[in-house]
Amino acid sequence: MNRVIIVDDEPWAIKGIRNAFNWHEYGFEIVGQFTSAHKAIAFISEESPDLVFTDIRMPDISGLDLMRMTKDMGLDVDFVVVSGFAEFAYAQEAIRYGALDYCLKPLDMELADPLIEKLALHFSKKRSVRNNLILEALTAPDKSELKRLTPFFDRISDDYYLRVVIVYTDSEKKEGQAIKFGERGQTLEVEFGSRKTLYILKSDKISELDVQLDAALFTASNIKSIGISSISTNYDQMAKLIKESELAASHTFLNEEKGIFEYEPKLNLVNPFIDGIASSMKENTFEDMDDIAQRLMYFFSFHHLGMGEVVYLWNQVVSTLVGTYYEELKDMELDFLNYAELKERFENFESLCSYLNDIFNYLKQRNGQSMYESDKNVYFTQMVKYIDNHYQDELYLKDLSVKFLINQVYCCQLFKKVLGKTFSEYVTDLRIKKACDLLKKTELSIEEVATKVGYSDYYYFNKVFKKQCGITPTKFRKS
Repeated sequence: MNRVIIVDDEPWAIKGIRNAFNWHEYGFEIVGQFTSAHKAIAFISEESPDLVFTDIRMPDISGLDLMRMTKDMGLDVDFVVVSGFAEFAYAQEAIRYGALDYCLKPLDMELADPLIEKLALHFSKKRSVRNNLILEALTAPDKSELKRLTPFFDRISDDYYLRVVIVYTDSEKKEGQAIKFGERGQTLEVEFGSRKTLYILKSDKISELDVQLDAALFTASNIKSIGISSISTNYDQMAKLIKESELAASHTFLNEEKGIFEYEPKLNLVNPFIDGIASSMKENTFEDMDDIAQRLMYFFSFHHLGMGEVVYLWNQVVSTLVGTYYEELKDMELDFLNYAELKERFENFESLCSYLNDIFNYLKQRNGQSMYESDKNVYFTQMVKYIDNHYQDELYLKDLSVKFLINQVYCCQLFKKVLGKTFSEYVTDLRIKKACDLLKKTELSIEEVATKVGYSDYYYFNKVFKKQCGITPTKFRKS
């Protein structure tokens, strides 16, 4: 919520401003009202609200003085000036000091909705830019930029404990839906896209970082999952804590149950299962791997394993497959992937297991007669055309192979043979080219561009864009 205070030496004017707008509906919360400009400036210096509605003429300290003093203190506070004087000079001076608007009182009720909409849009864009900069600073080796962007990291020492919480939602988060973790000033909220919000918690008491949330939260909101990292006293480990909370929140990849998940590595439990798969592959005893998808899913469910173990399983199996059957599988999509790339490529854990199952069946039957003839190329052409026209949608090879009647393994071979790149490479190239075009030719925010090209997760979009183009979306747009 954007925090607002109202400053006017006439109480009736304060009441009029309070009643003129649907504050909460547009994401605003009135946190103070003052008839004394002296008390207002003291509050501003201590609490740094987002927006101040102020009269321009007041005893001792005018609205313009209030704006100047706030600016001199280096505070990032916006102003709307309200005055009973319709003189152009006042409005000109207010705008010169950076006021978002200049209104006459009493406020015209017909102008109230357009004004509050304008203010909401301003703060949405402002928050978007801030989030982008903080995101880049959080993942950069040099953390000095963080202290410039937010006072949250001021005075953090080894006496402070840090924890990261990530919240995923099923749909776009609405204004006022933020979850409160601890006291204000002890939590930094950063939106990582329209459906993901990151919270960094700090405290000098480790007990205060225990996250206690009511399970009823999931029935009363659109929250999908909440991931909680371990605790650290070193804020240089911020990237590690973010990754842990991401892995924990990604537990829904294994099953679609909503919940609160705490990071708990169990990689050692996966090793016996991986050893069994590796042994069967090396000895060509593929009959031992019949129904491998079902067995994998049961194993992960029984041991309550998470996304970290999924990533470990995938990369270990891929290593064995490529090392043992390189020639047979060189056209397959068998790359080492991190958790974000796995979620982008597979709809869920069942889909991942199904893909591995198809690979094993292909190896088992590779000496037999091909199940696929030349007419499959026609279906493949239709598939590529469909991808070109639906790149902004969620695209999974499993779903497309069913839609266009082509086995996943054969799809992989055709992408390499016909297009010279894998399915994932083709989709990524297409999306990033579209993103570059939008960044150059439109004024859409970076989050809006990410959504329009098929990425609901801005954090992941930022990483993919940088990998493809060598610079972040923000720097690309500036260049």
